[in-house]
Amino acid sequence: MWRKISCEEGECKKLREACERWGCLRIINHSIPAILMADMKKVVEALHELPMEIKKRNTEDIAGGDYVGPNAFSPLYEALGLYGLCSSQAMHNFCSQLDASPNQRQIVEAYGLSIHDLAVNIGQKMAESLDLVVADFEDWLFEFKFNKYNFTPEAIGSTGVPIHTDSGFLTILKDDENVGGLEVIKSSGSFVSIPPFPGTFLVNLGDIARVWSNGRFCNLTHRVQCKEGSKRLSIATLMLAPKNRN
Repeated sequence: MWRKISCEEGECKKLREACERWGCLRIINHSIPAILMADMKKVVEALHELPMEIKKRNTEDIAGGDYVGPNAFSPLYEALGLYGLCSSQAMHNFCSQLDASPNQRQIVEAYGLSIHDLAVNIGQKMAESLDLVVADFEDWLFEFKFNKYNFTPEAIGSTGVPIHTDSGFLTILKDDENVGGLEVIKSSGSFVSIPPFPGTFLVNLGDIARVWSNGRFCNLTHRVQCKEGSKRLSIATLMLAPKNRN
């Protein structure tokens, strides 16, 4: 389902340098079908158009799986969450809460399997780039965040999501192909805009990646700003941490 990055091709060196310098990279050569990516965006858009009383059913016992509505800190942002995207029970609960159709569930499941495989492959190559014993990322904890930014012309210049780092290992972001706004911070303290790039994924490293690499990798500091008055949708797949083996 994906193009494996080959160290023999010198890609592991490029991967390591991107992780050390920026804490992010863009995946261009993957084989997740464009039609699946487009269908997934349609599902996310449809779920966000549900009445508020239905979206608020999106709850989970573990923090991170709940619906997040606009608030004082992020008045333009809302998100639906699915904790444990590889769990059939978690998938069933999520789809039942939001009255998702069988076709919508099929699309979310197919996208989840594909993006899980991509994340595992990236994690393995990150380990190889540091000459580590190849780690087993297959059963790490994963989470979906379906993000919506309610940008309007009046909100241009406002913050969609404040400055932060992700707490997990890495995030694979399917950013909006038409509406930008993501900005990352350089070592100098200045921000750089990350423009949309259709058909690709952006990988952001989080706090656990920095610890896991013994400080070699950078955990990306970023934010989302309102650049234009158009609704913005993004799909974030979070590889969080290993499961508790105790």
